[in-house]
Amino acid sequence: MTTLACSPVSTGAALDAAQRGSLREVLLARRQALLDSLALHTGGASRAQHAHEVLQQGRDDLREHAADREVDLAFTDQERLELAAIGQALQRLEAGAEGDYGLCEDCGAAIAFERLQVQPQALRCIGCETLRERRGGRSAAGTL
Repeated sequence: MTTLACSPVSTGAALDAAQRGSLREVLLARRQALLDSLALHTGGASRAQHAHEVLQQGRDDLREHAADREVDLAFTDQERLELAAIGQALQRLEAGAEGDYGLCEDCGAAIAFERLQVQPQALRCIGCETLRERRGGRSAAGTL
């Protein structure tokens, strides 16, 4: 298998303490917003309990309720995935200099601070992420 390398848009310097602190606050705020949203959508219930409650809300139009339930569950699944990514980003960030937060997992280059401000849980630099998207979700090394 041939491996194509990305051409990072920025090979910026490592994050300084102020930048790391700023990104930590963004991650924490987003995590809280997601937790609040999940609590609102599920009422604190598990995924299965929530699905059961949606189905029990009325049996007048089962097809409509089934479609609503699928949309609702997909939304909460996406929130849970984002929460997991944020949790992992916080762990990498908390590891400090020993961690790999802010470094592209494909090429090892520093991820631009500007990109991290927009998506603080980003795993790849813009160059590698673009290359990955062009390949349909596969990284340059051929993994997901």
